[in-house]
Amino acid sequence: MSVPSYVLISGPEQVIAERALASTLEAIREEEPDVEVVRLEGSLYEPGSLHVHTSPSLFGGRKAVVVRDLDEGNDALIEDLVAIVAQGSDAVLVVTHKSGTRGKKALDALKKAKVRIIEAPAIKSDRDKTAFVTNEFRSKGRKVAPEAVRALLEAVGKDLRELAQACQQLVDDTTGVIDAATVERYHGGKVEATGFRVADAAVAGEAAEALRLLRHALATGLDPVPIVAVLASQLRQVARVASAGRGRSADLAKQLGMAPWQVDRARAAARGWDGDRLGRAIQAVAAADFDVKGGGRDPVYAVERAVLEITRQRAGGAT
Repeated sequence: MSVPSYVLISGPEQVIAERALASTLEAIREEEPDVEVVRLEGSLYEPGSLHVHTSPSLFGGRKAVVVRDLDEGNDALIEDLVAIVAQGSDAVLVVTHKSGTRGKKALDALKKAKVRIIEAPAIKSDRDKTAFVTNEFRSKGRKVAPEAVRALLEAVGKDLRELAQACQQLVDDTTGVIDAATVERYHGGKVEATGFRVADAAVAGEAAEALRLLRHALATGLDPVPIVAVLASQLRQVARVASAGRGRSADLAKQLGMAPWQVDRARAAARGWDGDRLGRAIQAVAAADFDVKGGGRDPVYAVERAVLEITRQRAGGAT
């Protein structure tokens, strides 16, 4: 598809925005291998620069001018951009804009000029991150098991750039279907993954295993704060799914902003809980959260106490 005169990459997700920019420039180079690419930073823009760089090249050929972060640009950039769009240009103008109303006048001018808009929306929910990881493998011609996606999210974290890099490593270093064992082999030793195992064991009522994993996590450098955060997240998911009623996992996942595998896991965990005991477990984690963030004297004791209270409530709340 031919690249139009104006392209707007709109949205805050930088990994997606960078890929959109790279693919746009690649498409221009396919049409014009010798295209001259000029890059301007919105926050450093000097008045008149756009007029200079969008003027015809002395050597002929096409030019592509990239304006990064219009939302950080000064008034001069906005006025120059509006003027360039109004008068027209032989150069391809590619503009990125993360969010907000800054630069709205220029955005309106671009839209009036039939700009091609490429969205780079924020990816925040677990459902969206699951879809992102799955698509990373699919786009590279690889199959990935749902359990492997879960393991990767828990081991690597939620940063999109780190997830993309981890996916690429698995694609480069392995063959066949990527399953949970493959992810475990490459990323299972990370302390973040151990934190999720602590939560899984605690919510399942496995006191000895939860404490063993907790002490291993602390010994290998994991701070009590993220462990408590994971405990809280797991319990909240169980509560949300338990109160959402019956229905297909995919439908509930969409409704709750979760991934289907999270709904399945929370449903399985919820079978051993009732509302009162779940509420007491959540209160125990809230108290631990206060303690590990400076409210108590011993963060390690606080998280151990929370784990034991969760497993006690799971077992029936007996004293």
